[in-house]
Amino acid sequence: MNAAIKQTLDDFHLRHTSCREGVLDTFFTANYALAHHDIEESLKADFDRVTIYRTLKTFVDKGILHKVLDDEGGLKYALCREACAHDHHHDHVHFKCEECGQTTCLENTLIPAVSLPSGYSRKETNLLIQGVCSLCNKNTAL
Repeated sequence: MNAAIKQTLDDFHLRHTSCREGVLDTFFTANYALAHHDIEESLKADFDRVTIYRTLKTFVDKGILHKVLDDEGGLKYALCREACAHDHHHDHVHFKCEECGQTTCLENTLIPAVSLPSGYSRKETNLLIQGVCSLCNKNTAL
Protein backbone atom coordinates (compact mmCIF):
# COMPACT_ATOMS: atom_id res chain seq x y z
CA MET A 1 0.00 0.00 0.00
CA ASN A 2 1.14 3.51 -0.85
CA ALA A 3 2.52 5.34 2.21
CA ALA A 4 0.44 8.46 1.39
CA ILE A 5 -2.75 6.39 1.42
CA LYS A 6 -1.89 4.83 4.78
CA GLN A 7 -0.97 8.23 6.20
CA THR A 8 -4.19 9.85 4.94
CA LEU A 9 -6.41 7.17 6.48
CA ASP A 10 -4.43 7.34 9.74
CA ASP A 11 -4.55 11.16 9.84
CA PHE A 12 -8.33 11.13 9.56
CA HIS A 13 -8.76 8.19 11.96
CA LEU A 14 -10.38 6.00 9.34
CA ARG A 15 -10.31 2.25 9.21
CA HIS A 16 -8.23 0.80 6.42
CA THR A 17 -10.50 -0.99 3.95
CA SER A 18 -9.67 -2.13 0.46
CA CYS A 19 -12.29 0.21 -1.01
CA ARG A 20 -10.97 3.27 0.83
CA GLU A 21 -7.45 2.40 -0.23
CA GLY A 22 -8.57 1.86 -3.83
CA VAL A 23 -10.47 5.15 -4.03
CA LEU A 24 -7.54 7.09 -2.56
CA ASP A 25 -5.12 5.39 -4.92
CA THR A 26 -7.34 6.42 -7.84
CA PHE A 27 -7.20 10.07 -6.73
CA PHE A 28 -3.47 10.06 -6.00
CA THR A 29 -2.82 8.55 -9.43
CA ALA A 30 -5.14 10.88 -11.37
CA ASN A 31 -4.23 14.15 -9.62
CA TYR A 32 -7.38 15.87 -10.98
CA ALA A 33 -11.09 15.87 -10.15
CA LEU A 34 -13.03 12.68 -10.85
CA ALA A 35 -16.72 11.91 -11.25
CA HIS A 36 -18.31 8.99 -9.40
CA HIS A 37 -18.54 7.24 -12.76
CA ASP A 38 -14.78 7.61 -13.33
CA ILE A 39 -14.01 6.00 -9.99
CA GLU A 40 -16.60 3.30 -10.52
CA GLU A 41 -15.10 2.43 -13.91
CA SER A 42 -11.65 2.22 -12.37
CA LEU A 43 -12.75 0.01 -9.46
CA LYS A 44 -15.84 -1.82 -10.76
CA ALA A 45 -14.13 -5.20 -10.77
CA ASP A 46 -13.62 -4.96 -7.01
CA PHE A 47 -16.41 -2.81 -5.53
CA ASP A 48 -20.06 -2.07 -6.18
CA ARG A 49 -21.46 1.40 -6.84
CA VAL A 50 -22.98 1.83 -3.37
CA THR A 51 -19.74 0.99 -1.57
CA ILE A 52 -17.86 3.52 -3.70
CA TYR A 53 -20.56 6.15 -3.07
CA ARG A 54 -20.39 5.61 0.70
CA THR A 55 -16.61 5.87 0.60
CA LEU A 56 -16.79 9.15 -1.32
CA LYS A 57 -19.36 10.52 1.15
CA THR A 58 -17.16 9.56 4.10
CA PHE A 59 -14.14 11.22 2.48
CA VAL A 60 -16.12 14.43 1.84
CA ASP A 61 -17.51 14.45 5.39
CA LYS A 62 -14.01 13.97 6.83
CA GLY A 63 -12.36 16.58 4.59
CA ILE A 64 -10.26 14.26 2.46
CA LEU A 65 -12.19 15.15 -0.70
CA HIS A 66 -14.27 18.13 -1.72
CA LYS A 67 -17.01 18.46 -4.30
CA VAL A 68 -16.44 20.29 -7.57
CA LEU A 69 -19.34 21.39 -9.77
CA ASP A 70 -18.92 20.60 -13.44
CA ASP A 71 -19.89 22.89 -16.31
CA GLU A 72 -22.52 20.35 -17.41
CA GLY A 73 -24.26 20.36 -14.03
CA GLY A 74 -22.46 17.24 -12.88
CA LEU A 75 -20.49 16.65 -9.75
CA LYS A 76 -16.86 15.68 -9.40
CA TYR A 77 -14.62 15.07 -6.42
CA ALA A 78 -11.14 16.46 -5.84
CA LEU A 79 -8.51 15.52 -3.32
CA CYS A 80 -8.05 18.12 -0.58
CA ARG A 81 -4.48 19.33 -0.34
CA GLU A 82 -2.73 20.20 2.91
CA ALA A 83 -3.90 23.80 2.68
CA CYS A 84 -7.55 22.85 3.13
CA ALA A 85 -7.57 19.33 4.50
CA HIS A 86 -8.10 20.15 8.16
CA ASP A 87 -9.94 23.48 7.87
CA HIS A 88 -11.99 22.14 4.94
CA HIS A 89 -12.27 25.49 3.15
CA HIS A 90 -12.43 25.37 -0.61
CA ASP A 91 -12.48 28.97 -1.67
CA HIS A 92 -10.14 28.26 -4.56
CA VAL A 93 -10.86 28.25 -8.27
CA HIS A 94 -11.44 25.10 -10.29
CA PHE A 95 -10.35 24.95 -13.93
CA LYS A 96 -11.82 22.70 -16.62
CA CYS A 97 -9.77 22.22 -19.78
CA GLU A 98 -11.80 22.24 -22.99
CA GLU A 99 -9.16 20.08 -24.70
CA CYS A 100 -8.49 17.20 -22.29
CA GLY A 101 -11.65 17.57 -20.16
CA GLN A 102 -9.78 17.42 -16.84
CA THR A 103 -10.89 19.59 -13.95
CA THR A 104 -8.14 20.69 -11.57
CA CYS A 105 -7.96 22.73 -8.39
CA LEU A 106 -6.03 25.97 -8.66
CA GLU A 107 -5.16 26.03 -4.97
CA ASN A 108 -3.39 29.40 -5.02
CA THR A 109 -6.08 31.18 -7.04
CA LEU A 110 -8.69 32.27 -4.53
CA ILE A 111 -12.29 33.17 -5.24
CA PRO A 112 -12.78 36.92 -4.70
CA ALA A 113 -14.96 37.96 -1.77
CA VAL A 114 -18.60 38.48 -2.68
CA SER A 115 -20.88 40.74 -0.64
CA LEU A 116 -24.31 39.22 -0.23
CA PRO A 117 -27.49 41.20 0.41
CA SER A 118 -28.84 41.44 3.94
CA GLY A 119 -30.54 38.24 5.06
CA TYR A 120 -28.37 35.93 2.93
CA SER A 121 -25.68 33.73 4.44
CA ARG A 122 -22.95 31.98 2.49
CA LYS A 123 -22.31 28.30 2.97
CA GLU A 124 -20.15 27.54 -0.04
CA THR A 125 -18.83 29.36 -3.10
CA ASN A 126 -17.84 27.70 -6.36
CA LEU A 127 -16.01 29.16 -9.32
CA LEU A 128 -15.26 27.12 -12.43
CA ILE A 129 -13.10 28.64 -15.14
CA GLN A 130 -13.02 26.97 -18.53
CA GLY A 131 -10.25 27.21 -21.07
CA VAL A 132 -7.13 25.31 -22.08
CA CYS A 133 -4.75 23.95 -19.43
CA SER A 134 -1.01 24.50 -19.50
CA LEU A 135 -0.28 20.95 -20.65
CA CYS A 136 -2.68 21.18 -23.61
CA ASN A 137 -1.33 24.66 -24.45
CA LYS A 138 2.19 23.18 -24.58
CA ASN A 139 1.02 20.35 -26.83
CA THR A 140 -0.65 22.71 -29.32
CA ALA A 141 2.46 24.94 -29.42
CA LEU A 142 4.60 22.05 -30.70
